[in-house]
Amino acid sequence: MSVSAPKMQGAEPKYQFICASAVLFPAFGMSKIGFAQKPNLIKFAPNIYRHTDMETVVSGIRPTGNLHLGNYYGAVTSFVKMQEEYNCLFFIADWHSLTTHPKPENIQSSVRTILAEYLACGIDPEKATIYIQSDVPETIELYLYLNMNTYIGELGRVTTFKEKARKQPDNVNAGLFTYPTLMAADILQHKAVKVPVGKDQEQNMEMARKCARRFNNIYGVEFFPEPQNFHYSQQAIKIPGLDGSGKMGKSEGNCIYLFEDAKTITKKVMRAVTDAGPQSPNSPKPEVIQNLFTLMEIASAADTYKYFDEKWNDCTLRYGDMKKQLAEDIVKTLSPIRERILEYSNNTELLDSIARRGAEKARESAAKTLKEVRQIIGFRTY
Repeated sequence: MSVSAPKMQGAEPKYQFICASAVLFPAFGMSKIGFAQKPNLIKFAPNIYRHTDMETVVSGIRPTGNLHLGNYYGAVTSFVKMQEEYNCLFFIADWHSLTTHPKPENIQSSVRTILAEYLACGIDPEKATIYIQSDVPETIELYLYLNMNTYIGELGRVTTFKEKARKQPDNVNAGLFTYPTLMAADILQHKAVKVPVGKDQEQNMEMARKCARRFNNIYGVEFFPEPQNFHYSQQAIKIPGLDGSGKMGKSEGNCIYLFEDAKTITKKVMRAVTDAGPQSPNSPKPEVIQNLFTLMEIASAADTYKYFDEKWNDCTLRYGDMKKQLAEDIVKTLSPIRERILEYSNNTELLDSIARRGAEKARESAAKTLKEVRQIIGFRTY
């Protein structure tokens, strides 16, 4: 069913067609169109429009495993807020994952895992476009054109490539080498102006800007905007690991995953690395202890953090009490998310439906860009 945009006096309003999608979101505390109150009751909303005068934001995640607390506080909570203010496109980067040669039987399941967890965290397919990278073939054609304008020397200087090549010397493939241009295609096909990235992706973002700039210069056009690094909050949030290291990560094996139950989370937190305790009043906190307090500052109430900080300063802190409280606070946050993850994970038909609708919207955006790119280069359009 299609709907005509309403007429208004004066300037023509800009609208973007948004397809209907399953509504399972009253449990998230979001304002929806008033359907069932449980996440397992499926209803469909009518087609709606969104104003496209909002800035476009694009972000992708490789389907390499379950989301963890670092992903949640470091990115996903911002995505949930951003979808209210920006034209957001969030994609699952299954093409990018091919650099590590995943097994075919794992690709679909890994993609569905991320999709279910994104939805469970509150990303709303009526407010943001959620799609799977390989469902948008236009990306690969733009990737080809960008590669034609990108030089071997500059790709070889990318730090993330050099680090990967050092860690996996037997698998230094062309996909890994041209990773920045595929990332640029992901971004530029939607003419995104903002991209939420971590510090490790800043050089790839500079390559994306270079791709946009070079295309514009070669063909004498002002077509692609130069996308900027973007942090929704004033400061990027870095979630420390439980092993005393500076960052929570899957490869480090120091994560709390969103799908984990209360018993598993509590066990992990209680085993977090500590030391002998404060030795003198108001002393600086060692890194492993500061990491624990950083987690508490993010996951617990302000008065809880203040209470244990005072205990540190007067040398009466008992780590067991602090860890127990921290575990309770994390469980309180993650338990409803875990429940929704299970609901979504058990409904692959719904997940596939949401992915298809997301792909339709993403392809509409990418196809429009690609048609203009072909015209600019001098190719026939189709």
